Amino acid sequence: MYAVLVTFFFIAMEAVAILFAFRAINQSRTPQGSIGWVVFLLAAPHFAVPAYLFLGHSRYRGYISARRDAADRIQAMFDQHTGHDDGDGSRRPAETAFCRLAEVPIVSGNEVHLLVDGDATFGAIFDAIDRAQHYIVVQYFIIHDDELGRDLKARLIARARDGLSVRLLYDAIGCASTPRAFWHELRSGGVEVHDIHSLRRSANRFQVNFRNHRKIVITDGTTGFVGGLNVGDEYMGRDPKFGHWRDTYCRIAGPMVSQLQLVFAEDWYWATNELLGEALNWTPVQTGSNTRGLVLASGPGDDQETGTLYFCNAIASARSRIWIATPYFVPDVDILTALKLAALRGVDVRILVPDGIDHRVVWLAAFAYFDEVRAAGAKILRYDTGFLHQKVFVVDDDIAAIGTINLDNRSCRLNFEVAAVFFDQGFTAEVAAMLEEDFGNAHLYETPLAKQRRGIRIGAPVARLCAPIL
Repeated sequence: MYAVLVTFFFIAMEAVAILFAFRAINQSRTPQGSIGWVVFLLAAPHFAVPAYLFLGHSRYRGYISARRDAADRIQAMFDQHTGHDDGDGSRRPAETAFCRLAEVPIVSGNEVHLLVDGDATFGAIFDAIDRAQHYIVVQYFIIHDDELGRDLKARLIARARDGLSVRLLYDAIGCASTPRAFWHELRSGGVEVHDIHSLRRSANRFQVNFRNHRKIVITDGTTGFVGGLNVGDEYMGRDPKFGHWRDTYCRIAGPMVSQLQLVFAEDWYWATNELLGEALNWTPVQTGSNTRGLVLASGPGDDQETGTLYFCNAIASARSRIWIATPYFVPDVDILTALKLAALRGVDVRILVPDGIDHRVVWLAAFAYFDEVRAAGAKILRYDTGFLHQKVFVVDDDIAAIGTINLDNRSCRLNFEVAAVFFDQGFTAEVAAMLEEDFGNAHLYETPLAKQRRGIRIGAPVARLCAPIL
């Protein structure tokens, strides 16, 4: 009887593996991905089938329909008040592409302030929370129950008790270590709190691959914040393991705040089935500044590979420079090709990555790409004054972006992300000056992989095999 059951089990696993192999052929983005899954599934089905259940999909099918439902029902108010770019006829092709990717127009009349590191970022965010008069919306991938997390919790509860509407979204995967009591305190204090995945999930209930990596704070619909920092003491540089935490945020006022708010409203609708159209202010205060920009949201619910195209468009449009700061460098073949071509045509390509280790497999995989981009003329700089976590790029003298999108496959294809893209020479110069200071705290990496220590020589190519999910 035991032998019969074992035989039946292996036959069933083979059958399921063949089914999943056909699905991988139809759904994988690249032939390499299809081949990888097919070989793995057929060669070792008892390992590959569970892996495919958890990691085998790159599309969040239900999200796109829910997002469009929310957007369609809010769109009238959004379109009425967000305004349009005055310079439609003189847009660079790169600007047009960003508009089409983001599915929102470039808007003018914005004011933006660069926020460098945790003290400046959370000082500005907490000040905005304390000054809010009507409502506060907050969304983070990670919120820890530590000094910074408890400070945020206390401020949100205090404002809820002042009579403000306070809404908070978090991702249960990022907040896996945060105790339930933390969320209970917030709810008891009058804050509406939801896990982004609590109401609806992927059609495949086994999937843990999709994460909402966005970091958004908005007060009264007039002031918005977006950038790379989560809520935790390590992001303030208080963790001795990482030391100084180098990260970047920006504070925005003007029509771009409505675009950022639309991203939150779509996520809120996904998490709660509640439309926030009339509950929010869609008429941001016009500013004295005239910075042009847009907010781009990306994720596995998109029809296109928005995250990948975001980087490819920036790189392909560069005429003199493309500087990218990213904590993780695991580019897919399209981004890798774009980077090499940019360097070959004489563009100043600089990629700033951390020297320290956050996630070891991702850190190792990056070494498998460095030789390739350096051979084309790109420069790799490794930040060694703490841990670098910012997600920033500068193109030429007039495009700069700050957000949550890392230069890796997970961020470009599997995570829900957001970035603010600015088309302004003054702000671009400010971001470029910030990056130049970071370059001064980094060293030029010139060691070929073949001359690295054995662990990296062996580990990097192996880690690169995991690139589709890193």
